[in-house]
Amino acid sequence: MQPKPLCVQEGSVRIYRILDVADGIDLPGAEALASAPKSRVRLASPRSAIEIAHPPLRLGLASRDVRIAGVSRRVEVQASLFDYGVASFLFELPVVPGTTLEELVPLAEALLESPTSELDEVARTIAGDLSAALAPALLRPHKWEGIETYTVFFVRAFDRRVTGNELLERAPLDRLLLGETDPVPLSAGERADVLKHRFAYLETDLAVVDWNSAFVHEPTGSTDVPDLLELATAQLLELRWYDAFLDRELAGIRGEVERAGNAGLFTRRYSRLMRRTAALLVDMSEMVDRVGNAVKIVGDFYLARLYQAALRRFRLPAWQESVLRKHRMLAEVNRVLSDGADTRRAELLELTIIALIAWEILWAFWRP
Repeated sequence: MQPKPLCVQEGSVRIYRILDVADGIDLPGAEALASAPKSRVRLASPRSAIEIAHPPLRLGLASRDVRIAGVSRRVEVQASLFDYGVASFLFELPVVPGTTLEELVPLAEALLESPTSELDEVARTIAGDLSAALAPALLRPHKWEGIETYTVFFVRAFDRRVTGNELLERAPLDRLLLGETDPVPLSAGERADVLKHRFAYLETDLAVVDWNSAFVHEPTGSTDVPDLLELATAQLLELRWYDAFLDRELAGIRGEVERAGNAGLFTRRYSRLMRRTAALLVDMSEMVDRVGNAVKIVGDFYLARLYQAALRRFRLPAWQESVLRKHRMLAEVNRVLSDGADTRRAELLELTIIALIAWEILWAFWRP
């Protein structure tokens, strides 16, 4: 006899769309300007071993109808603003009580495997309206086509008591996190890879973190795990933005150097180029510091281990290294420009000395 499927009694699908809207956000200033219900993101668990340097500002926005998987659905909307210029938008879709995890797999496929242009556009529209309303609190606002997406299947209660081990054994968590509707089972290796980042504090809770989605069963109702995954995804987006930004800036600097050619030291183009690279180095150093210190780990407890695993799963170290490598390239360009300026100054000084000596000689001959 087949065991009765697990049915969600209380839960939601938390759909995140995360964008970069400015070089920075003055959170106290935005908090003063915002008319929406607001709060600061705080982790509920005293055992989190995590310190958030500048807790994001969370704004409760009006619920709205959005098209998800081709169907108009009512979702609760909230925004989280990060001091390094990122805005995260959460569309929370309640799960109808009695729905099985198997029945959520087609929705997962629509969210994870299919383009979500309508949902993305809603997020961009809200971002534009929010940026306009909070403009005085935004440092150098901008628009960027890049977007990060993440989906958390969040269950507070099933129709009966269930353990984490039972969920791993009986629930289709691997197919849910991949949005895989093919009736042919996944290979053992693929299933193991999807489920390897799993965590539990008590035997009745479970969190499984994959690169684009997560499953969280939390009977207490605490949103600490989804909040940490949102933080990690926001950091990923910021690194992606700076990686693309540095690509553009390095290409522009290369073009400027080629156009400058053998231009004199005191030309405006050369001076602008030196100021530009110096300013970029300062901005980049500040960015690396802000993103790197946004979240501090002060212990090795459950949530800290989960957060660090999420960073690895999202490949943040690789993105961070890419940004730092380009930062080093920029520093090298600045050094070369500085060395070139020093060389040209020395050459100018030598020519001046030679001219003065020549003048003294000529004056000695011509003097009556």
